[in-house]
Amino acid sequence: MENKNWKAWLYLLPAIAFLGVFMVYPLVDVLVYSFEEGYNSASQTFFGTGLYNYSYVLHDPYFLQAVKNTFILVIITVPVSTGIALLISLGLNSIKGLRDLYQTVFFLPYVTNTLAVGLVFMILFKKTPYSDGLVNLLINWFGGESVDFIDGPYWAKMFVMCFYTVWVVMPFKILILTSALASVNQDYYNAAKIDGTSRWRTFTRITLPMISPMIFYLIITGFIGAFKAYSDEVALFGTDLNAAGMNTIVGYVYDMLYGDSGGYPSYASAAALILFAIVFTITVINLLISRKNVHY
Repeated sequence: MENKNWKAWLYLLPAIAFLGVFMVYPLVDVLVYSFEEGYNSASQTFFGTGLYNYSYVLHDPYFLQAVKNTFILVIITVPVSTGIALLISLGLNSIKGLRDLYQTVFFLPYVTNTLAVGLVFMILFKKTPYSDGLVNLLINWFGGESVDFIDGPYWAKMFVMCFYTVWVVMPFKILILTSALASVNQDYYNAAKIDGTSRWRTFTRITLPMISPMIFYLIITGFIGAFKAYSDEVALFGTDLNAAGMNTIVGYVYDMLYGDSGGYPSYASAAALILFAIVFTITVINLLISRKNVHY
């Protein structure tokens, strides 16, 4: 028995070593950096330890703006994208003949390069000397005034960011939910038809409970993905997100490491751990809620 245990640990050793070198060690290193005050990257020195880095980050206007942008993005895009994806999946599930074709069409944006999609969105919304953009042309056609969605007011830029995020993440959610709907046992629906159950009651009492694990999975991964947003914003508003007022928490961490204000790994580490605490807390809350609402 002991010989088998040693063999098992031996087989696991490469994976454990990989996780230790590339995950555990960096996490410990970030934790240490976050408490080192006045850390100098060139000389690898610091003048003290404490909570100053956290205090600085939590009072930094750029970080507070990044937190605001990230939370707005999360609160809007996760429920909207999940809800729209569920409606589209229900429609696709009712189309038996061309369902596979429509699934492929809806999935195409997910396999397209993120920056390429961002550039397309920028062309659609950005005002240029030659055109106000396709979206503004539609607004003018309905009698409205042109809006600068890229360099204009904050609400317009946030609308583009949320719209773009929903567009990018929705194909994956459609694929997952369509597969979940296809896996529901048809006997439940046949029994509901015999009993004369309405479509709404069938949806709420059969469909939703049966696919609730997939919905919960998409909500959890959606929250985590939205909190890690950064490249999408760069594609839309350029690399100087602080100037555009559209930075995110991950963007703030990157700026502290490599941006114009770079060279401050201690501040970046503190911000990264704050982000980790936020995501961990929300994930735990979702897990507690799921105990009563998710049916496995």
